[in-house]
Order: sequence, then C-alpha cells, then structure tokens
Amino acid sequence: MAIPRVRTTALPGVGTQYGLTTREHRQLSVIAHRDGSRTLNVYHSDDPDSCSQSFRLTRDESAALVDALLPDHHSPALLHNNDLGLVAERLPVTGTSRWNGRLLGDTRMRTETGASIVAVLRRTGAVPSPAPDFRLAGGDTLIVIGTREGVDAAAAILGRE
Repeated sequence: MAIPRVRTTALPGVGTQYGLTTREHRQLSVIAHRDGSRTLNVYHSDDPDSCSQSFRLTRDESAALVDALLPDHHSPALLHNNDLGLVAERLPVTGTSRWNGRLLGDTRMRTETGASIVAVLRRTGAVPSPAPDFRLAGGDTLIVIGTREGVDAAAAILGRE
C-alpha cells in the first residue's frame, strides 16, 4: 500500500493546513495554528469541501493523540524509556500553577514520589541538579527521572491547584 501524500497549504495569519485522502477516499486535514494548537477536520464523504467534524486541540492534546495513534512514537514529553523501568520526562510548571514562585523543596516531590528532578529548563537556560531552595517559575520545565508511577505522581503534584 502506498504512503498517502500529504498536501500542505499555507494559511496566512493562521498557520499551515495539512490534508490527506484516506484509502477509503475520506478527506482529513490538520491545521497547525501559529499558537501551537491544532484543529483536526473530517470532511463529508459526498462533499470533500464541506467539513462534517472539527476538533480544536491544545498542544498537549495533540501530543496525546499522536501517542495514541502511534504507540511506538516518542512523545515530546518522554525523553527516555529503558529496560530498567525508568523514564525521563519533561513536566511543565504553568503560570497559574500553585508552585509558580515557590521553592522546589515545597513540592516534596522526591519524598512523595521517589522521582528525581535532574534539571529545570528555563528561557534563560538549564539549571542542572536544582537544590530544594530553587524557586520555580511559570514556564519552567522540570526534567524528572523515575519509575513510570513516580513520574506520573510527580506530574500529579505539579498539576495540583
């Protein structure tokens, strides 16, 4: 079976549209918006120019969908997974997070989850091995290593509002 051809169309002021025709002759498109969000469109089978369904997805929802469609694909958040049962993942600190402006030690992440924060990525650069007195900021990305369960628990701690 041939690999479907993806058509690319620039949408000035919006982003880029990627369209394809499935083997069942259905039309699909994804609009990659300039803000990082995506719109997934499904068109009527009898009128390929008429959209029947449209779903606006955040960047994180798009990454989750890619992971569901391609389980072997490595999520942008997943840095490494090995046979020892350890994973390394990027975990964001949002601007509205309760941890924005607070000390890393306040999260009690290592104590509660067993996962280690090995670095913090910030616009100004990377901070390796941050100490408990490191002050978190919205927009930071924590590089966390641990078991799948530990990293998931760390993500839950960061998500607590």
